[in-house]
Amino acid sequence: MSDSSDASATVFVLFGATGDLAKRMVIPAFYQLAQHGLLPKKWALVGNGRGDVSTDDFRAHVHDVLTEFGPQPDHEWDDFSSHLRFAGKGFSVDDPGALPDVLADVAKELGETPQLIHYLAVPPVAFIGITQALGAHDLVTDARVVYEKPFGTSPENFRELDTAVHAVLDEKQVFRIDHFLGKEGSQNLHALRFGNGLFDGVWSREHIRAVQIDVPETLDIDDRATFYDQTGALLDMIVTHLFQLAAEIAMEPPLSMKADDLQAARETVIAAFRPLAPEDVVLGQFEGYTETEGVAPDSTTDTYTAARLWIDTPRWREVPFLLRTGKQLKSNAQCVSIIFRSPASGPLSHQTFETGNVLTIDLAGSGAVDLRMVVKEPGAEFELSTAQSTIMLADVSGADPLPPYVKLLNDVILGDRSLFTRPDGLAWAWDAITPILDSPPTVQSYPRGSWGPTAAQALAAPDGWLVGE
Repeated sequence: MSDSSDASATVFVLFGATGDLAKRMVIPAFYQLAQHGLLPKKWALVGNGRGDVSTDDFRAHVHDVLTEFGPQPDHEWDDFSSHLRFAGKGFSVDDPGALPDVLADVAKELGETPQLIHYLAVPPVAFIGITQALGAHDLVTDARVVYEKPFGTSPENFRELDTAVHAVLDEKQVFRIDHFLGKEGSQNLHALRFGNGLFDGVWSREHIRAVQIDVPETLDIDDRATFYDQTGALLDMIVTHLFQLAAEIAMEPPLSMKADDLQAARETVIAAFRPLAPEDVVLGQFEGYTETEGVAPDSTTDTYTAARLWIDTPRWREVPFLLRTGKQLKSNAQCVSIIFRSPASGPLSHQTFETGNVLTIDLAGSGAVDLRMVVKEPGAEFELSTAQSTIMLADVSGADPLPPYVKLLNDVILGDRSLFTRPDGLAWAWDAITPILDSPPTVQSYPRGSWGPTAAQALAAPDGWLVGE
């Protein structure tokens, strides 16, 4: 693991520091960086918000966040909390609030001009205003800026945001975060494919019949109702996380594992995504969704999306990439399943199972790799069966797994953009879903605790969805 503890003095500015995303993901990730010894030797975290909150109150807030969401404050807390500051009174082009003064004081305490890393843990509607304010108040020189997803809420909004960002920042300063790319399981897609001759030679349409990327959730939308009703499953998950995972699987071998080469390989294959056709998409909404506080009573927002994606490259032409995600489904999962073809010839070709060979990468937690194989059933007769072998990545020798936000924050400190998205790939992703945005299929109702609309079964034929069914 690259060691960000040797990085130069760094000041993190966390916009939206008291918001839901910061509480659940970002602040816990900073504390885990401290626990792993991955923060620079000289650093500070400056929270920003509209309120005039004291630094002591902010430290108490962070302590409460860690107590609720983890990791629990431990022996690291006293030292960690001493690096926390708060700069209130908002931040806009017209009024920077307290931020410039607080940053000046922190730089004096550190004894040198620090690297600035701005983290925008705010709703997408605030991205442009904060970016323009960073430029207006001279806080972008050599700075790095982290943007949460979604980077844009429509093709038009994406282009507007992209233009505004590049009016202030060079592309190399921009880190568009997609935490699915930071998962240990996702990163292992590279190792499995490019590090093993067992898979490298069969990673194509000649040997792979279908790919499933499946992220069902039992969760409700809870206190995200207002945000979720403006996005839905298609925009919240498909155009971001699941498209990126499809690109990880389908990319051509990069020239190297360096950031520019990995990004180029990932984004180039997104250009080959065939625009989704209405007959390849099923949208659903769980029963009772419109009764949720913050949701319009006539809302047609999708809480479930299943899609059959086609990738028009010689390697993948006519291989379906099946994507599924939704809320209030029967169980939770985060996995990629590579379904290999049965033998085309040979003495057992007529006896093997349709889904005999399946390579599954579990993306949840520290991740796992599972391989299903056809074997002889032990006994007197020659009967075939299937068996599975699983590798828990946390059990690999020397393993020190990092949660995705921790991994990606470490990469930002190092300036490594390998696992961050580029605007060209995002533009092509928006192109791929534009037909569905222009003419969306009818949103179908489904019971809470089910597997979603029954119409989605046909998309996954002949195998069916491997998760849960």
